[in-house]
Amino acid sequence: MEVILIQDVASLGKTGDVVKVATGYARNYLLPKNFALAATPENLKLLGTIKKRDEKIKEKEKLGAQAVKEKIEAISITMKKHAGEEDKLFGSVTSHEIVDALVEMGIEVDKRKVVIEEHIKRLGEYTVPIKLATDIVANLKLTVVKED
Repeated sequence: MEVILIQDVASLGKTGDVVKVATGYARNYLLPKNFALAATPENLKLLGTIKKRDEKIKEKEKLGAQAVKEKIEAISITMKKHAGEEDKLFGSVTSHEIVDALVEMGIEVDKRKVVIEEHIKRLGEYTVPIKLATDIVANLKLTVVKED
């Protein structure tokens, strides 16, 4: 049976994809949970309008993300943390702390978008990537200094 996905399904595809699945899987899981529609001629026409709407929404999100990226890359954040010998921090800098610092500067970012590849456990300067959209990543300049 062919269905049109109206939500992303991890093992199947993305929104708007027309996929072929077992009839039982479609009737018992995808259709009742509103993950998909049957691929009828009427629904295929509806798919075209859904895709156009989604493209407009994604374009607006990209423009907003681009504006936020420019704001983030124009600033630098300095955090004061307690440090011991050899400039090691007691704990580490978390994504939550970075988001709080950005909020103080008037920039709203979800903490799950902050990508800290290695734990920040030393004093110094860092570049922290923030994934704002699928292909838009802002690089935040972060300086960690010793608290007196």
